[in-house]
Amino acid sequence: MDGPRFRRIAVAVDGSSSAERAVAVAVDLAKTYGADLLVVAVAPLPAVFTAPNQPLVPTAIPENTLPRYRELVDATVRGARAAGVKNVRGACLEGVIVDEVLAQVRGQGSDLLVVGSRGLSTVQRLMLGSVSSALVTHAPCPVLVVRPVSPPSK
Repeated sequence: MDGPRFRRIAVAVDGSSSAERAVAVAVDLAKTYGADLLVVAVAPLPAVFTAPNQPLVPTAIPENTLPRYRELVDATVRGARAAGVKNVRGACLEGVIVDEVLAQVRGQGSDLLVVGSRGLSTVQRLMLGSVSSALVTHAPCPVLVVRPVSPPSK
């Protein structure tokens, strides 16, 4: 029985330490499988809370936010190439994080999506939602969630 063969791997980045660990895993897998690597960052729309009977009105993303995400994607692409991944490209988007990442994964036909987990508490997940949980639920391919490093137990 043959194991999985990943030809197109996507990794979501946001500048967090958990995303950095996800990138390291994605780069290692891309080198191992000779896979293409897509680096995706999404400048999120600010949360807008309205009354239940009013339509949701998206707000503009602050102008200084998008360049930070573009640089993050560019730096990650450069780092992956320097590490030996032959075919790497980046996508910097703005919008709803889960929706934009899923659109890129579907558009590329990714075989694997690698994401970091911030390790939110139950209350934080209920209040803020969890991007990694939503991606696991809705992605058309396997999702590898790279968990935060925990200190060794004694």
